[in-house]
Amino acid sequence: VKPDFSRMRMLSGASEPPLSMMIGFYELTGAEVVHGYGATEATTLVTMNRLKSTLRKRLTEEERWNLKRKQGLVLTGVDIRIVDADDKDLPHDGKSAGEICVRGPWITASYHDMPDSGDRFLEGGWWRSGDVGTVDENGYLKVTDRIKDVIKSGGEWISSIDMENLLMGHPAVRDAAVVGVPHPKWQERPLALVVLKPGQQATQEQLKEHLGSAFAKWQWPDQVLFVEAIPKTSVGKLDKKRIRAEQADRYAE
Repeated sequence: VKPDFSRMRMLSGASEPPLSMMIGFYELTGAEVVHGYGATEATTLVTMNRLKSTLRKRLTEEERWNLKRKQGLVLTGVDIRIVDADDKDLPHDGKSAGEICVRGPWITASYHDMPDSGDRFLEGGWWRSGDVGTVDENGYLKVTDRIKDVIKSGGEWISSIDMENLLMGHPAVRDAAVVGVPHPKWQERPLALVVLKPGQQATQEQLKEHLGSAFAKWQWPDQVLFVEAIPKTSVGKLDKKRIRAEQADRYAE
């Protein structure tokens, strides 16, 4: 007998939950996974993903599920900006990606006893999150990466988070990590580490083709490494710093 959690909402923070997990959990239990975004400097919460009543009838079921991949609407009292490398504002068009900056009554305006932390703020009390994202025309924030984790290849940015979550949606994949590895020509190129489910098989080409639903071919990882386990931090997050260090010479000539 399936458990009936249809009246339950489960709040998810930190890393974006894979869409396949949210759908699977809903089909198994009826519970809704609601993603939020925040930080310690924001007293934990900046956005929450709730469906606007004006969108309820306009979106198909597939579009509603895709909307749930976003981190949500900014809470009342918080202001948000997306800025480029020159700290110029980018449009809220769902495509223009830049650093997420926020301010508000519960957003920190300074760091205690850190006089050299001025570069973490913009004039006017805006805190620089260190996260890369977009805001769409309906006001929904989508975090695409950490600035330190975004893959910079040939002058373009590739989201490691979106690529990881799409790989996790493949039926043969149990765990995945994507990092940018130094490349002699393109600055960085994606490298994927994949753990397969017991008894499942997949090839590099099959997983690359799977990414084709959301990524252009030039964005696909140059290599997919099949591993038994992916390094994690003490709190269970992907240890991308360690992965990058271990794989730093992977694409060296």
